[in-house]
Amino acid sequence: MSLEKADPAGIVILGDINVDVLGRLDSSVGSGGDYLLPRFEMRSGGVGANMAFTLARWGVPVRLLGAVGRDWFGDLALGRLRQEGVDVSLVQRLENTLTGLVFIAVAPDGQRTMFGSRGANAEFRLPGEAERCLSGSAVVHLMGYNYLSQTVAEAAHTLLRAARKCNIAVSMDLGLGPCKAVPATLSQVARELDRVFLSHEEATTLTGEREGRRAFHALESAGIRDIVLKLGAQGCLFRDQGELRQAPALSVQALDTTGAGDAFTAAFLRAHINRWPKEEAAVLANATGGAAATILGAGECMPGPREVERLLAGNRLPAAWEPVRMRVLARLRQEAERAAVVRPEGGQNAIET
Repeated sequence: MSLEKADPAGIVILGDINVDVLGRLDSSVGSGGDYLLPRFEMRSGGVGANMAFTLARWGVPVRLLGAVGRDWFGDLALGRLRQEGVDVSLVQRLENTLTGLVFIAVAPDGQRTMFGSRGANAEFRLPGEAERCLSGSAVVHLMGYNYLSQTVAEAAHTLLRAARKCNIAVSMDLGLGPCKAVPATLSQVARELDRVFLSHEEATTLTGEREGRRAFHALESAGIRDIVLKLGAQGCLFRDQGELRQAPALSVQALDTTGAGDAFTAAFLRAHINRWPKEEAAVLANATGGAAATILGAGECMPGPREVERLLAGNRLPAAWEPVRMRVLARLRQEAERAAVVRPEGGQNAIET
């Protein structure tokens, strides 16, 4: 099945929903120290929520599957997702388990160190028939984190099988933690998918290859198809009509890389369900990930079309990629002109069932 052939419709995401507590460090820290940070910030986050926020900002109908506790943190996370128009009608509220919590320490160079507990995310079970969860969708997107607990892995497996029966494309973002914890499982599942997203470090973890192109080839040799390899400041690798290509990144001053990879994936999928050429999807994804890195925090702070358009307008790419950048910029400006319709308040990006 090809993602390029999917009709423009909704995206169903099975992924974590957390509350992120962010602290920006002004110096390096060591074990046993006592540090007073300038401030903490609390945001809705998690790999599933980050993607849902980004897609909603782009006007893509999105349904998020996951679980939170029946606690104040769950109220916060779901309230902010609803405000953006994300369909959370099938998110489960669990009585005896806390909502996932993550503390994110952001270093002066924008890199982050994360400490977290998945909490309720590890106990999600499909609410009823899988076909009901997939209704109205063109793409199902899974996460490597789904495979860190048995119950969520079973839900992901059921969704994958149901998507196959319904001729719905399935993609997945692997994640570094899962690549380290369950590499064999992810490699096996990845061979069943229509598209796989992963970072350079994740690819190295799975293949042992440190150079990006060698890691890409090793993944292909393992039977994984339609790979999008995220290289951060070096852009991304993808295969287009048989040719392995590297789309360059745009120059940004990174403030916080939290959620940048999630923003990248969301933008790439958004472009492809709208049948953009792959090279344009890659440039849009690089720009969206770059824009996310200039913002402190993720979740409801994820960038939308305006931020990405500004970044594309203010940067140039190498000569071979300049025509692609200009085409993407033209698309975004045309879409902004057509977006004269004011979205209704609440549920505006929910998938119709």
